[in-house]
Amino acid sequence: MNNSYTSLVNQTFHFPQDGFDVSDDGYLQFNELDLKALIEKYGTPMKLTYLPKIGMQINKAKQMFAHAFKKHKYEGDYFYCYCTKSSHFSFVVEEALKHNIHLETSYAYDIEIVNRLYERRKINKETFIICNGYKQKSYTSRIAKLINSGFKNVIPILDNKDELTAYKRSVKQPFRLGIRVAAEEEPTFPFYTSRLGIRPKDILEFYVDEIEGYEDKFQLKMLHIFLNKGIKDDIYYWSELNKIINLYCQLKKICPELDSINIGGGFPIKHSLGFEYDYQFMINEIVSNIKKACKKAKVPMPNIYTEFGSYTVGESMAHIYSVLGQKIQNDRECWYMIDSSFITTLPDTWGIGEKFLMLPVNKWDNEYQRVVLGGITCDSHDYYDSEEHINEVFLPKLTSSEPSDDQANKESLYVGFFHTGAYQDQISGYGGIKHCLIPSPKHVIVEYDKNGKLIDWLYAKEQSAQSMLKILGYLR
Repeated sequence: MNNSYTSLVNQTFHFPQDGFDVSDDGYLQFNELDLKALIEKYGTPMKLTYLPKIGMQINKAKQMFAHAFKKHKYEGDYFYCYCTKSSHFSFVVEEALKHNIHLETSYAYDIEIVNRLYERRKINKETFIICNGYKQKSYTSRIAKLINSGFKNVIPILDNKDELTAYKRSVKQPFRLGIRVAAEEEPTFPFYTSRLGIRPKDILEFYVDEIEGYEDKFQLKMLHIFLNKGIKDDIYYWSELNKIINLYCQLKKICPELDSINIGGGFPIKHSLGFEYDYQFMINEIVSNIKKACKKAKVPMPNIYTEFGSYTVGESMAHIYSVLGQKIQNDRECWYMIDSSFITTLPDTWGIGEKFLMLPVNKWDNEYQRVVLGGITCDSHDYYDSEEHINEVFLPKLTSSEPSDDQANKESLYVGFFHTGAYQDQISGYGGIKHCLIPSPKHVIVEYDKNGKLIDWLYAKEQSAQSMLKILGYLR
């Protein structure tokens, strides 16, 4: 019986898969990248960003919406917005913007990024800037300044009734706005209604009292909804989506300027080789539901906006670690200690129990065993012990039983966590102080140059002790 890691994967999943294969010399490839060569060049721990994946994701979504529009003879337009809070890095945002998309912001400093992108000619004043979030004065004032400077498609999404007052005072020309509809949360949540947005039952009255009749100054263009659970084929999602569709139909009859529904983000990404999700089916159903409701209500079909963040950037990144050693702590638990920390580099793994797609880079021909991966902080929560498809982690043994594999046995086991490109740097605080002073790992970018050649370059070195001491006040 073959007990190799290769055998385990082939018995459990269809493999190879899109983005993952094993080369003839037994090393994992990520989007056809030679991970062995990158590890030898840069070492571990390493963050790796494969920028071409961003455009692939964007174009896939656009094609699927185009297919659904054609199938259902849908009469509106589709607008793809990138949710900047997923990853604010310039190389990510600028790569996304190469594919004719728009932006969604969530805080005041996002507007400073918008200004820099305009200066660099990455966007123009026709680009849609959808401004979400509960807004302080620093945010509303920047939004107003953007509109006053001639950006034609800045749409502040009202998160509460009082927010409109800020724009009335500071915006000097006609503008368009949206309203975020407060969604009901899942039954498993500790509260019933999202803290974000305006209650659905209040929106019609708010429109009549505060917006209708002021069309020469501001117009309601968009209804916005976002569900924490994401876009999933279940009763909860369809119920909440239909609520906003029906609200759109009611408002459209008294608000001719309203022409768009923003369904937010929520497309899942692959966190397991067993991942199954029918994107095209979901898009078809969303488009079909909107069309049917509009036909029934005899109102024009709205434009559809999405704000995909994780979907856009998540699958472009990997974190790669070395296994420093093995610790047998009792008769059931074998620990593989990695050369970094889950708390500091993949905070979602311990903060919300997120599971990422995890695979070894090498030693696929070795026998496998159940292990627990441990980080090097002194925190008991710094571990990773289960995969999305199973409540256990299996990895190759560090050494092979074959005598001919002496050279291979000397090589460390490298473990990759894939599709980690969304939120991890933002949550962990890129370049700041980490738990136990564990440094941020080096960050390698892979992209196509102007000649179409695939190149890799070091965006950031591993965080130094000196940079931390400066932040902490030990170096003046």
